[in-house]
Amino acid sequence: MTTTTLAALVPLLPFLGAVAGLALGRTAPGFVRPLAILPTLTAAVLAVLVAVRQGGGRAIDAATQLTPTGSVPIDLALHLDGFAVLVAVLVTVVAACVQLYSTAYLRDDARYPSYAALVSLFTSAMLLVVYSGDLMVLLVGWEIMGICSYFLVGHYWETPEARAASLKAFLVTKLGDVPFLIGLFALAADTGSFRITRILAAVTNGGLDHPTLIALLLLAGVAGKSAQFPLHTWLPDAMAGPTPVSALIHAATMVAAGIYFVARLLPVFAASGAALVVLAVMAAVTMIGSGLAALAQDDIKRVLAYSTIGQLGYMSGALAVGDRGAAVFHLISHGAFKAVLFLAAGVVIHAAGTNSLAAMSRMGGLARRIPDAYWTMTVALLALAAIPPFAGFFSKEAVLVAAEHTAMGDRTVAPAAAGWTILVAGLLAAVLTAAYATRLWLLAFKGRGAEVPDHGRQPLAMTSVLWALAVPTIAFGLTAGVIGDWFDGHALTPSLTTAVLSTGVGLVGGLVTYGAWRHTTALAARTPIGAVAAHPGAEPALVEAEAMTSHTAAYGTIADAPDPADPGRLLLGPLHRHAVTGFHLDALYTALFVRPVQQAARLVRFLDRTVVDTYVEGSGAATRLLGTVVRRAQTGNVQTYLSVLLAGSLVLAIAAVVFANVNAGS
Repeated sequence: MTTTTLAALVPLLPFLGAVAGLALGRTAPGFVRPLAILPTLTAAVLAVLVAVRQGGGRAIDAATQLTPTGSVPIDLALHLDGFAVLVAVLVTVVAACVQLYSTAYLRDDARYPSYAALVSLFTSAMLLVVYSGDLMVLLVGWEIMGICSYFLVGHYWETPEARAASLKAFLVTKLGDVPFLIGLFALAADTGSFRITRILAAVTNGGLDHPTLIALLLLAGVAGKSAQFPLHTWLPDAMAGPTPVSALIHAATMVAAGIYFVARLLPVFAASGAALVVLAVMAAVTMIGSGLAALAQDDIKRVLAYSTIGQLGYMSGALAVGDRGAAVFHLISHGAFKAVLFLAAGVVIHAAGTNSLAAMSRMGGLARRIPDAYWTMTVALLALAAIPPFAGFFSKEAVLVAAEHTAMGDRTVAPAAAGWTILVAGLLAAVLTAAYATRLWLLAFKGRGAEVPDHGRQPLAMTSVLWALAVPTIAFGLTAGVIGDWFDGHALTPSLTTAVLSTGVGLVGGLVTYGAWRHTTALAARTPIGAVAAHPGAEPALVEAEAMTSHTAAYGTIADAPDPADPGRLLLGPLHRHAVTGFHLDALYTALFVRPVQQAARLVRFLDRTVVDTYVEGSGAATRLLGTVVRRAQTGNVQTYLSVLLAGSLVLAIAAVVFANVNAGS
């Protein structure tokens, strides 16, 4: 088969698996798990084969006209360059691991067939975004991911947290999608095509008339989909969904889509220096704000969620300084270690019976109970903190090196202001990243207190996935010197200056957090914390759902715990109460948008029920009254009818005589 045929099969196989899984979920449940795993696993093998054949060389394009539109055509097109083929490998490998992990994590879940089908559809939609060479076809995958995330985040729909989170994720991302769609049409109007290759050629030839407006409109959609400030608030709340879904969203699909989109169309954004500066400021605020918020969270998954937001900020920063190679390199590296972190967190929550770091810090022996999760999560946290030689170090260094070159004027794709903004914010974020990674590790695995109940080893389907993803977490960064052909031929190796700076500040952040933990750990024994719903024999998904419910019941919120022994509380000081709420952005949006919309809805309801309905009901009442009057005349007495008939005839005769006399007199 040709490379383009293989590439077409990559998104098609998970889609067919989703359709078959939904069709057979009730009638033949024994086929659901194979239909979830095998198509995605086959797609992963084909994606690897496509990447090998493409080899980082010249892009492969194939297209057929989807439908004649009369103006701007829409093509079913493939565009396979180094970025696309490598990101497709990431998506399929992580999706296959998530599907395998889910067979054990949701082993007794009655809604598993629909869950597995939605995960396959989610994967297919992301692959459509990755391989598509036409923006309208890309938009189809973009929107399918949005609806899939709504259903998957709301999988535990019995809990109020999941219902609210799914609705919030859908609405916030749609808020960004409206200007995004307008931007796509404006881009096509300026360039005369939805084909990515033709758009880039038009931009190169100066065919973009409104670059700043188009770039800013598109950035709104990217901010929503990739959870960048100010549309990032949906992502921490989306942790109310099952842990495998969190891994898929954070590592390989939805949030990666926005970054990948900008990387694909970077020349469009680079045509406007103002748009790149806006992107740089957005990335800087995202990196620093999310790092502070992560340091204050009590829910282990919310720490990882804010971590994802921050790492996406690094990727946006690389794009803001015009280096899409560094951005996609960090996207792939982050996808590997973030998948490990979330999937390991699922094991931790199952073993501990809680998602509360405060509660875990008062448990002993958790690391011994789950050695696979302990070691793989340790490796992934080291990669997150950008400690050499793990993958995160090399990919984050690529971002900082790109920022340094732009700041120093060695590269002129973006303004120097964007370079300095990303370089300074990136170094500050490195301190915060190491701090919250160290805090998570200490509170989860170095707790002191009663022993965690021993319920045996975790299922092989869960632990094997952790080790499989740990391999690229450890080794992918070491390929930085040899995979440059897949990344526009740019060098991805670190420089001495930024390597020393970022590693040094990271170590400082980790050591300071360790010192704060040693200082506060004595308080833990004097302040017991609850929020534990341990059911060692239950499936992990059930334990997770009960852990979320018990956390909110015990502390009043999913984000915080009144724990004086938390080192994050000591480090942040008065800033803690603001950071734990995400700096009150949700409250601000509620005041600015939610309440006015609700008030407007109440006004419309009042007008509809009080004004409009009054007229409608009045006309109905008048008709009923007339009917009542007429009904009284229908007595069934023939004599009455004859009397009325004669009386009426007499009245008509008199009226005729009167009118005749009047007319004669005139």
